[in-house]
Amino acid sequence: MAMKRNGKAPVSSDSEERVMLFKDVSLGPHAAQLRFRLIHFWEARNPIKKTLIGLEMLLIDEQGTVIQGFIPPGCIKKYLPDMKQGSVYQLDNFYGSKNKLVYRVADHIATVSFTWNSEMSVLHEVPISFDEDRFRFHSYEDFEANCDLKGDLYDVVGHMKLVNGQTLTGRPILDEVEIATSRHIMVHVQSHDGPVMKLYLWDQAATDFCKKFNSCANTPTVLLVTTVNTKRLGGTLALTSMSSTRVFMDYDVQPTKDYFTWLGSNPEIAKQVSAEVVTKRETLTIADIFSYMTQESAKDAFFECTATIDDVVHGSAWYYIACSVCHSKATKGETSLICTNRRCEKVNTTGVAQYRAKISVYDNSEQAFFVLLGDAGRELTGRHASELANKNKGPDHEVPVPEALISTIEETHKFCVKVTDHNFSGNTRAITVTKILSVDKPPPTEASVENNIAATSEETMQTGNEVCEPSKSRGGSANEESKRTCASADPEKSKRPRCEK
Repeated sequence: MAMKRNGKAPVSSDSEERVMLFKDVSLGPHAAQLRFRLIHFWEARNPIKKTLIGLEMLLIDEQGTVIQGFIPPGCIKKYLPDMKQGSVYQLDNFYGSKNKLVYRVADHIATVSFTWNSEMSVLHEVPISFDEDRFRFHSYEDFEANCDLKGDLYDVVGHMKLVNGQTLTGRPILDEVEIATSRHIMVHVQSHDGPVMKLYLWDQAATDFCKKFNSCANTPTVLLVTTVNTKRLGGTLALTSMSSTRVFMDYDVQPTKDYFTWLGSNPEIAKQVSAEVVTKRETLTIADIFSYMTQESAKDAFFECTATIDDVVHGSAWYYIACSVCHSKATKGETSLICTNRRCEKVNTTGVAQYRAKISVYDNSEQAFFVLLGDAGRELTGRHASELANKNKGPDHEVPVPEALISTIEETHKFCVKVTDHNFSGNTRAITVTKILSVDKPPPTEASVENNIAATSEETMQTGNEVCEPSKSRGGSANEESKRTCASADPEKSKRPRCEK
């Protein structure tokens, strides 16, 4: 039966006899008829070439059975104009193809694939009811068990702890333009009384989240995200959105309403601070960090690494002039300093010195270059960069590497480091240090958990790219760069010879 202009398709007694339920769909061609509600549809593209593979759909029939649908690219124009999420359709003639093994969105063994003789019609007058949706919720333990398997994509519902590093105590500010540029949002979410999980929303999911969040009169609390992929980033379980992902909040659908009611009955859960997942960083050797940087699935991540300082790199500036307000790099304007941070853009800012010192470090596995930014330099030396810069100015207003930095050579510290896209792309092997802890320093106490969560999340959203220039050599080894640096160092100021490899 061809689709009519008005979208209506009468239901005859003959067609009733041909109706097949989803539970009876098997592999192979079918001349039967299906009736279903269209839950959702999205484009499927080749992840590398970005070419269109087809249109994928999530369908539900009158018995509440969910199945995946597929329209090949050559047929999309025929059906897309009349496709609307939530509408009920009738489909004649289709092929039951095998459900894919990776990134599955439905439990059914088959996928309803449209063929050359398929005909779809909108049903406006339906004598039976269809559920609006069906979700597949799983526990934290299930997510752990399926981590990195690229199998089923499950749904998650919970209450938000942090949004882009901002607590919900004061309403987080989300800039739609900025999020469209960065293409992602990170949310810390807790499902019931389980561990806090990091949820990364990308592209359309990030845009949808931002629009929904900003349109709510009150600060949203409950979040439901469909078809998330489970990955291990920096040693911690993380959930990432896919092209099929949908976002719901508070009172959007029945499961969010039910969770909101449950949360209201368990206020102590909302106040709990599960710091384990939020603040914990995996401890790796330098060699392990380099190995992680070469992984195809690598994403921005934080690690802890215990290493000994071997040298302070000379020949390049150990500090930069920053905006006095946001500490981003400040540049010279015609008459004053201008902040380079788009969110600040402060004109006539007062410049203040901030650390950007490059040090050579080693452990039992490898040697590397760490870049100390901002507070990390102060934590290492115990001195503010502005204090040292003003005190040690030489001729031509140049400031040599201060003794406070040189005196740290041979010291062993636990470094909190971050690897970013610059490391993965091969632009630089220098690793950014975000925090320094003494090896003997005890772990944070429960009283400092709240501050640790906010600090860790703030680190997650920062890159340090504004002040850390990438190396111009691609893929150079740490040893080769070490030799070049050693030649430029002042041998009289080095407290020990470079380690032999």
